[in-house]
Amino acid sequence: MAKVKLSAFDRLRLGARLNRKERRDVEQRLSATDPGLEIVNRDAAGIDVGNESHYVAVPRGRDAQPVREFGSWTAALVEMAQWLMGCGIRTVVMQSTGVYWIAVHDVLQKHGLEVNLVDARGTKNVPGRKSDVQECQWLMRLHTYGLLRSCFLPAPEIHGIRTMWRLRDQHVKDAARCIQHMQKSLIAMNVQLHNALSDISGRSGQAIIRALLAGQRDAKTLAALRDPRCMASEEEIVHSLQGDWKPDVLFELQQAVDAYDFYRQQLAKCDEQLKQYMALLPARKVETVVSSAEPAATTDRSKTSRSRKPRKPKGNQPAFDLEAELERILGLPPWVRQTVKTQFAVRCKFLDRQDHFNAF
Repeated sequence: MAKVKLSAFDRLRLGARLNRKERRDVEQRLSATDPGLEIVNRDAAGIDVGNESHYVAVPRGRDAQPVREFGSWTAALVEMAQWLMGCGIRTVVMQSTGVYWIAVHDVLQKHGLEVNLVDARGTKNVPGRKSDVQECQWLMRLHTYGLLRSCFLPAPEIHGIRTMWRLRDQHVKDAARCIQHMQKSLIAMNVQLHNALSDISGRSGQAIIRALLAGQRDAKTLAALRDPRCMASEEEIVHSLQGDWKPDVLFELQQAVDAYDFYRQQLAKCDEQLKQYMALLPARKVETVVSSAEPAATTDRSKTSRSRKPRKPKGNQPAFDLEAELERILGLPPWVRQTVKTQFAVRCKFLDRQDHFNAF
């Protein structure tokens, strides 16, 4: 009869424990000789974070079962925190495994435990740990002797801003893939618009593509939609618009345009949410002390920079004045910000990364 594999919920509900071999391995490692290192964190515990369950290890003598398995659901995480506190644990260490550590970190921190998140690259290359039981025990031992360095975690008020920036970055990448999809569809119909226009996502390119999808096929009429600032002539655009109009590819092009519009709408919503999160950050006072190395002309220019009009966003920049928000949050005088921006521009020019400079 085949052995039925239980889920983590059923296994923990039925009280399944470690097998004899795992217990023997744990006991051997626990009874190993003292390495002779100074104990830094005596009340330390180690957690091996997983998808369905987490293995937790505490020092010997704190509990009859020093290694326990807890589920990933919230009730099990609360039980884990209560068990750790009952064992006299003050500090906990775990690896940054995907996003599975976030819920464990939040629950343990709410219960007053010091949670240390470490990079898995610092512990994964040590041989001899083949199971979750040995992994959590090894993490506890390393943390006991202070051999692990905690990762940087931003303040809680930064979490929302970081989430919005990451989500916004994903929308920008998805929109870029839609532009590539448009170009692929045009090339499939031998419409060489991308050779005439440097960017088909600009005003001229989008006006021509959308008129084309609306049913316009006359090349001269489409070319007349070009922006007056466009470097390509109407004659060049007319030649690039002579293609083979295929119904299936036109449908594919329409899908790409619709997806591009959707991601642009998502970007606008992210900008609104991002602006709200940044408005919650406190402002810093700008120090009025003028540095001796700062020339008087720079001070005069700084007065005019305060009264400047907000720049219109270009490309994928946020829809609000990001520079003004950064000045308010960081509390940098205008002449300092201009100096930093100038130095950053020199580095970007050296690295040929002007897109980063425009987003500063």
